[in-house]
Formats: sequence, structure tokens, C-alpha cells
Amino acid sequence: MSGHIDTDVHCAPASIQTLFPYLDGYWRNYVTDGNVRLSPAFGGAYPPGARTSATPDARARGVFPPDNVHALRKEVLDTEDPARVHLTCTTTFDMTRNPYYEAALTRAVNDWIRTEWLDQDERLRGSIVVPSMDPEAAVAEIDRLGPDERFVQVLLPIRGLEVRYGHKRYRQVLAAADRHGLVVTLHAWGRNATAPTSSGFAHTYLEDYLSNSQIIQGHVVSLIAEGVFSDFPELRVCLAECGFSWLPPLKWRFDKEWRSLWREVPWVKEPPETYLYRHFRATTQPAQLPGSDEELAELGKMMRFGDFLVYASDYPHDHGPGAERLLALLPDTERQAVMSGNAASFFR
Repeated sequence: MSGHIDTDVHCAPASIQTLFPYLDGYWRNYVTDGNVRLSPAFGGAYPPGARTSATPDARARGVFPPDNVHALRKEVLDTEDPARVHLTCTTTFDMTRNPYYEAALTRAVNDWIRTEWLDQDERLRGSIVVPSMDPEAAVAEIDRLGPDERFVQVLLPIRGLEVRYGHKRYRQVLAAADRHGLVVTLHAWGRNATAPTSSGFAHTYLEDYLSNSQIIQGHVVSLIAEGVFSDFPELRVCLAECGFSWLPPLKWRFDKEWRSLWREVPWVKEPPETYLYRHFRATTQPAQLPGSDEELAELGKMMRFGDFLVYASDYPHDHGPGAERLLALLPDTERQAVMSGNAASFFR
């Protein structure tokens, strides 16, 4: 499987002290005096004991996700031989309620990624993490790093926001990504202290885990219905680690209701399905698929796998064999598109 593009490989600093070279003296003292740690609540997204949190191989190595480029070479780069790997660091997704510290922390993570990962291996590409509580600071960070073409996307959490990303509050963030030719990647999880659904908190990890695929549909509808792509006709959005088999019923209903209610959204000039396939891609992990190969083939026809999906191992997480099963059933041309062609044309 050499020469592919892996659009979601996780990395994370081992501790907050790892980021000290990239924080100024004020914030180092803030961390030390306050006994601040890295994302103490984010373990709820990837509990160490949950099967989904790590593959058996990653679990056997003892540290997941990898915290240095040497480990990543041993675990992914030199074994899988990808042409390119997109690093995703979700450490800051549930870190703080202090917007100033969040801005400093995301800047430090980005500089850590650039110095200790991108500078060390030419196969790696970065994701710009930004403070989701402060759109102005997010724009400043995108403008700071956007000229570095090794960064290919802006990484945003799907959870913990008062409004969806189509809302005008985030229009300036989307504008900055569009200005630099960066994909906006909406990634699973976010602030665990915030209810993941409009009807409240999930009461089990199973419900919490399932909610990512439900939440992402709201963002997709918002981005299209609130006219984002009328303002930014070249903007691209990747849906990472949120599944994709929910697409057919969503696009069918979205198209149907738009035909009846188009006066509500006069800036939506084309059927929503057109925007979906022009502006969106989804990663292959996790793949929630029907049980039989015949049903999977039917889903492929309804979804257009070869047009909509980009390959992602989601290393080190373990979502089961669904993605491998999907790839095995695709015709060669579609498999090649999913493994590398779609990502090569979608990301700069």
C-alpha cells in the first residue's frame, strides 16, 4: 500500500512541558503556578481501555498517539510507506475556558508540529489548530502559518460550540482558510464538558461515540444552508473521523426540502447535493457499513465512494475492518482515487 496519502494520523505532545520551548515566560509560569496539565478531560474521547482508542500494535508499543517523529517513522512512515501523511493533533480540543491561554497553547502546538515534525520528515503535512473561542485569534494564527505550504488544513472540533460553522461568527475563520488555499477539516470530538446534542448529554460512552456522526451532519447542513459557498466558491471542507454512510439519507432529504423551502435560503443556488460533492470529502475511518457485500455495493452507488472519500488510517485508533473491506470491493480506479487521487486534488 505504498504511495498513498493518509489524511488523518494522530500525534500528541507527551506533556505540557514538551511545549515550554514554544510558550513565553508568562504562560510557562501560568502553567507551572496553576499546575495546568494537557487536556485532563480529553481522555473521555479516547479512553485508554476502549478498543477504539488504539490498535493492538499501537497498544503494544505503550504510547498512543505517537509523541515524536521517530516513533511515527517506526509505527507508520517506514512500515506503510505513504507518499504523504497529514498530522492531526487534537490535544487542544478540550483544554481550557481561557481564550487567551487557548490562543497561546494552539500557537505552541503549531510551532511544535512545524519544528519537531514537519522539519524532520518531508512526507509530513500539518494541520493548523486554532482557538475555537476566539475567531479573531484563529484568523491571526491562520495568517501566520498559511504561507507555509506544509500546512494543508485548518483543524476545527465539531463539538462544544454555541453555533455551527456556517454561522456568521466563523465566517472570518473560513475566509482566512480560503485565502490561503487551506482545507477546513472538521474533526470528531471537542469540548467534553459540553452536551454533544441539542437534547443534552450522552449517558454512556457508546452514545457519546455515536454522536460524532450526528453532530457533523448539522455542520454540513449549516455550511451549505447559510451560504458559505456563495461567499467562498473555492472553499473545501473535509469531514474527519465522523463516518460517511449517513450521507445518502441526508442528501435526499436536504435536496427535497430545499426545493420546497428555497426562499428561506436564496443564496443556495444549486441543489445541496451539488455542494456536497463539490466542496466536501470524508475520511474512510470510521466506516460504518452494511453487513453484506451486496448491500455495500448498493451503498457505494448511492454515495459515490470514488468521488467522496479520502483515505485515512486514523492511526492509532481502531475502528475495525470496515475501511479495508470497502477498499477491497472498489474497482481499481475508484480505489486509487480514494487512496491518493482525491486527496492530491483536494488538499493543496
